[in-house]
Amino acid sequence: METEIVVVGGGIAGASAAFHLASHGRRVVLLERGEIASAASGQNMGGIDSYGWGDAPDLQAHLTAGSIEIFEAVQTDHGEDIEFRRSGGLQAIRTAEEYEFERDRVETLRKRGQVAELITTREASGIEPGFSPALLGALYAPRRGQADPVKATQAFARLAERRGGRVLTHREVRAITPRADGGYAVRTSEDEIAAGALVIAAGAWCGPVGAMLDLDIPIVPVRGQMWATAPLEPRVFQTISAAESAMAWARDHGGAPPDLTHRDGRRVTRHLYGRQRRNGEIIFGGDRELIGYEATPNSAGIEVNREHAISVLPLLAKFPIARTWAGLMPFPLDGKPLIGRVPGRDNLWIVTGLASSGFGRGPMAGKLLADYLHTGTPAPVLSGADPAGRVRELARR
Repeated sequence: METEIVVVGGGIAGASAAFHLASHGRRVVLLERGEIASAASGQNMGGIDSYGWGDAPDLQAHLTAGSIEIFEAVQTDHGEDIEFRRSGGLQAIRTAEEYEFERDRVETLRKRGQVAELITTREASGIEPGFSPALLGALYAPRRGQADPVKATQAFARLAERRGGRVLTHREVRAITPRADGGYAVRTSEDEIAAGALVIAAGAWCGPVGAMLDLDIPIVPVRGQMWATAPLEPRVFQTISAAESAMAWARDHGGAPPDLTHRDGRRVTRHLYGRQRRNGEIIFGGDRELIGYEATPNSAGIEVNREHAISVLPLLAKFPIARTWAGLMPFPLDGKPLIGRVPGRDNLWIVTGLASSGFGRGPMAGKLLADYLHTGTPAPVLSGADPAGRVRELARR
């Protein structure tokens, strides 16, 4: 089989890249070793972070505000029911120290022209009736949203097909060979595809894919884990998070990769995010632990997270955990996404390193990559995600 562009990876960033490339009229084939959204893009809580574009949008603003607009277009303009809604979000404040941190944060966001508000516990209870009266208040972000991760990622793949792209599942990439004409031969478990350009969008597996090309891609797998109640009547209306980890990481990002809940096997902070799905399940998660390619949930971590969630929404104490699961997120060692052309290699591109916010930032990351590949000119904000000097040749033994 021959095509113009091969995208390796059927997560949210790869599916978005394929859709936007196909929308540019490019012949694209998307390869996924399992089903679309079978890895981290389908296993997260479905939160979409945004404080708006602001007056001078940086890369983070592009990835968040841009992605929420793309999600909305997928549902509203393209007719895909991805359970998207602009629900707003509450970040719970537990201590006076967290309150001061969030107050400074809101002031910084407002100076940038972005939208956030520090609200009282009473005000928070008015939009989230289950909010704990023991808390000191919340950061309210009205532009945050939510969507179903599996439905949304699969929608991007379907839209790519509608634009003429091909989506091939159960195609594990076994080898990638550069060709004399500057393209690539990609051998999968089922066939071989010749392409003029290659996009690596393999999430936590970018390292092994890069090694096929003798490249060291600075991405490591970080386990995130989730739990859910049985389906319930509507009880949770915002996306829910907590200030504890935001403050901890602002003060000390930690090592490589940064912003984990555990270091050297020891918990350093708690992290929380959750919402209620349309099917009634209330889902929460938060741990970020570097333990290799291990995706089995840890019951002790799940219980810590549940206790944290109960401290924000006491009503959760009445409902037992019905199921748990885990996934592997692509964390960049330096904390910055990788979006762009790989220097020193012909027609090789990458979009990855969106860490624990991959679902909410993946649509715009895929679009920025697709636009760059199509036009040959990067958006200025991509300077903060340039692979140059970060993706390196593997050391020879």
